[in-house]
Amino acid sequence: MSEGNCTFIDYKNTGYFSKIAVDYIEQKEDLQPFFLHEVSYKGIEDSVKARENFPQHNRNILVEELQHQYAEIQTSSTVQQNIISLKNQNTFTVTTAHQPNIFGGPLYVVYKILHVVKIAQELSTKYSDKYFVPVYYMGSEDADLDELNNITINGKKYVWHTTQTGAVGRMCIDKNLLSLIDEMQAQIGVESFGNEWIDILKSAYKQGKNIQQATFEFLNAAFGKYGLLIIIPDNANLKRLFEPIIVKELKQQFSHKALQQTVSALTEKNYHAQTEGRELNLFYLLNDKRERIEIENGLYVVRNLNLQFSQEEIINEVKNYPDRFSANVVLRGVFQETILPNIAFVGGGGELAYWLELKNVFANANVPYPMLLLRNSFLFINERQKEIIQKLHISFEILFKKEHEILNEILAAEHREISLDKELDEIKSTYQSLKNKANKADTTLMQHVEALFIKAFKRIENLEKKISSAQRKKLTTEKSQIEKLKSDLFPKNSLQERVENIAGFYATYGSKIFDTILENSLTIESKFGIIFIQ
Repeated sequence: MSEGNCTFIDYKNTGYFSKIAVDYIEQKEDLQPFFLHEVSYKGIEDSVKARENFPQHNRNILVEELQHQYAEIQTSSTVQQNIISLKNQNTFTVTTAHQPNIFGGPLYVVYKILHVVKIAQELSTKYSDKYFVPVYYMGSEDADLDELNNITINGKKYVWHTTQTGAVGRMCIDKNLLSLIDEMQAQIGVESFGNEWIDILKSAYKQGKNIQQATFEFLNAAFGKYGLLIIIPDNANLKRLFEPIIVKELKQQFSHKALQQTVSALTEKNYHAQTEGRELNLFYLLNDKRERIEIENGLYVVRNLNLQFSQEEIINEVKNYPDRFSANVVLRGVFQETILPNIAFVGGGGELAYWLELKNVFANANVPYPMLLLRNSFLFINERQKEIIQKLHISFEILFKKEHEILNEILAAEHREISLDKELDEIKSTYQSLKNKANKADTTLMQHVEALFIKAFKRIENLEKKISSAQRKKLTTEKSQIEKLKSDLFPKNSLQERVENIAGFYATYGSKIFDTILENSLTIESKFGIIFIQ
């Protein structure tokens, strides 16, 4: 694959991103109270200082658990070095997070991962006395199977049907899931690198293995060469580090109180709250069940498991079985920042929206709040699509508009190019001059000149109608081309990155597709990238 080149446009000009995301990019004054570190290198430096002032006693446990998680798989020397480096007080992480969607999920998961890789690389170069490690934090305790059980490749949707329930990361790979890989092979195996991608999937997804382990091995195979560390937080020893905050939440329900203050403030500034949390923002996680913990009459109740605890009993449960407690969206980030020496979090627009609600929660938990960065977004355009766009004489930015708006732009441009108004004005002027001259010679000649003018004018009008007809015919062709472009580039009227999986692109271009994304990834700047691949 030839190296891709890239052009960038403002997020606000795409029409696909929320007001709060766009305002955050622009660091609008209304949002200043809701984040801690400005998006700049000064913000990075401030975040590092805040992390340096936080107790670092977790590092050895983190390294031990990472080494344990990587013990049975082959990985790159860079990954091994990055794990060891976390023992060093001058090593920090740049983190993104996502649930264990089957086979990698939508394209933007890849963009998030390579974004943190790029940031870590740049910061390690810029600050030679420090070292930065890219981390993928797996939200494997998520129980929303409908969101995680499907992918789309070149418009074809694959869905894993299973009766399993609870945390998706703990679900086991079955024959239904493996059959999807065979179906995928029939679709992409004919491409140059299709079978190479299938081999990566087959080596990770094996019957009986759980989803979080398969996802771990799959992402390591794809991104280990870049030094990406993958962490599975569904881990008793890591959760033990979170125990004081779990206990505080059980006793005081502090996160809900802190969150409500922020939600009210955001609402007053006309921002939509992403989450309002619950009175108690913890789940009870047991085998294949993940159920809410609720407080009723002074007892802690897990209704669907028919469990109830007194305060003393549930505190003992935390001490004895920390892995049975799972943070919901309000406390998930606090857990992440407790176990990692993290200075920046990279997320999508929705993730940024709920993180902007959490500054007070972090303050009440006494955990450093990281710099927030909107993840990179891209649109892949291949050579054939690029040629069509250029023939239509439209800008790449216009592609983000609706079809009828694009057609109006084209039609307006063509009318300006072939308008006959100027020629008609010149004809009128010419015949007026002829009338004046004929009148001087013989007034009766004026009628003859007028007849000639009418005849000429009608012929020009007929020509204009023929041009208009030709325009409409041409527009029919263009309409068809635009419909095809929009369907290919914006499937289901959404961004390509929110629908398509990486498999189709890898099958065509191989692992260099990752290098192309990394090469064109921005770091702390925020622009939407259009990558041309051939």
